[in-house]
Amino acid sequence: MAEVFDVIVVGSGHNGMITAAYLARGGMKVAVLERRPIVGGAVCTQEDLIPGYKIDVGSSAHVMIHQTPVLAELELERHGLEYLEMDPFGFYPSVEGRPSFYFYRDVERTCESIARVSERDADAYREFVGAWGDLNRKVFRAFLRPPTPWNLVRSLFGGSLRGSNRISMVRHLLGPYGQLVEETFESEAVRTAIVWLAAQSGPPPGEPGTGDFAGWQGMYHESGMKRARGGSGALTQALKRRLVADGAVVRENAPVDAILVGAGKRVRGVRLEGGEELEARAVVAACHVKTTFDRLLREVTLPDRLRRGIAHLRIGNGFGMIVRCAMSGLPEYTGEPRDERGVSPAHHGLQLLCPSRQAIEDAHADFLAGRPPERPVPLVMTFSALDPGLAPPDRHLMFVWGQYHPYELRNGETWDGIADREADKLIDAVEAFAPGTRAKVLDRYIQTPLDIERLHGMHRGNVMHLEMSLDQMFCFRPLPELADYRVRSVPGLFLTGASTHPGGGVWGASGYNTAAVVRRDWRRLRR
Repeated sequence: MAEVFDVIVVGSGHNGMITAAYLARGGMKVAVLERRPIVGGAVCTQEDLIPGYKIDVGSSAHVMIHQTPVLAELELERHGLEYLEMDPFGFYPSVEGRPSFYFYRDVERTCESIARVSERDADAYREFVGAWGDLNRKVFRAFLRPPTPWNLVRSLFGGSLRGSNRISMVRHLLGPYGQLVEETFESEAVRTAIVWLAAQSGPPPGEPGTGDFAGWQGMYHESGMKRARGGSGALTQALKRRLVADGAVVRENAPVDAILVGAGKRVRGVRLEGGEELEARAVVAACHVKTTFDRLLREVTLPDRLRRGIAHLRIGNGFGMIVRCAMSGLPEYTGEPRDERGVSPAHHGLQLLCPSRQAIEDAHADFLAGRPPERPVPLVMTFSALDPGLAPPDRHLMFVWGQYHPYELRNGETWDGIADREADKLIDAVEAFAPGTRAKVLDRYIQTPLDIERLHGMHRGNVMHLEMSLDQMFCFRPLPELADYRVRSVPGLFLTGASTHPGGGVWGASGYNTAAVVRRDWRRLRR
């Protein structure tokens, strides 16, 4: 082995890049190895899919990362990163004659909009956001350290839940978010909008232990939802520039074949698929936990209990699919004002095109049966309204996300065979709220659950890596013995990414935490 690194990071998703950036900033010799020709993993924007358009191939809206110190501490603005505020960050259309309404970053403005539907729900929303925002400010601080039962308990009960409200909040934390929303609000429109936002984490509205997925609503007002100018991948491109400026090595087209261990099963480096070997004192696996253990560590003898635990992780049966459309114009929602560019406030954020909570339940029932939803429920994003540089002049982008599309079909069909049909159904679902949208589609890039697995290595198309259920969160994610980001049976090996605490989404908390753990162990690793 010719070149020796302090740390090699396998995979260039945003968490891996954040870990690498903190370590390189601290003076370590770091290498990031990415199998694809572009860094970013699922935080990546490509310009080669539809000529003239900058298309995200994974995440689009950046929310929770703004609750972390990452952007400021790594000074990513100096490396070209600029964020645009999505305000309003959510739009719920008129359904069955009920008025439409918006979620603005400003709570009072949001309540004024909700009051168009229900004055009682406007008051309830103000109280709901205040209570759950207070709780989640402490919970989110717990996300910025390795998870332990004590950290979780201290976050939940360390002064956030007071008086007679304590028992009610605990009950809702342990219950389903669908029940919490139903008890809190009276309008079906308000209930549906908040449930559909909460459902984006994965678990269905009736799953116990998910109450805080609706409670996160308060944090959306705290940090806002934002969009990186130039596409979601602008975040990871800025991280790459930061890494290179600090002397790190970033290699694309460098797929890792195996993590290598030496005496005492201690990490000694990696081997690339072409046979090249790179030596390192530590390796951070920033890929799916199943990829790490089933493929990269296939040559390493591990405890049987650990292998069994990895084999029984609940990945689920996919998550959803998305159609990314080049457009001649934006969807036109009935009754919503538009400027001379055809842009409405609705186009600035997430367009929650869900007719009812029953529609979510029906789509999930089809998912459980192993078939695509008969009536898919769309969430629409039109970021060219905020950032015209994403598309050619007088053109736009529209991303249509549909949830509860099963990876493994049990109806005799294949995703390669039905991709176009299911994409048509999603666009038709948008058409129901914005007539004329279908005729504006010029071209499209489809990502089925199978396509998501192929591109990103997300097993079974689950964009959160593992189910975001209570038994796979906090100090249980991915397994209790791996929850502090260390693989103790392979000294010098660490984990980061959506497979670890606090889970999927553009947070960066996992990468931030992993860097702190590596630094803490560094004196021992150097010996």
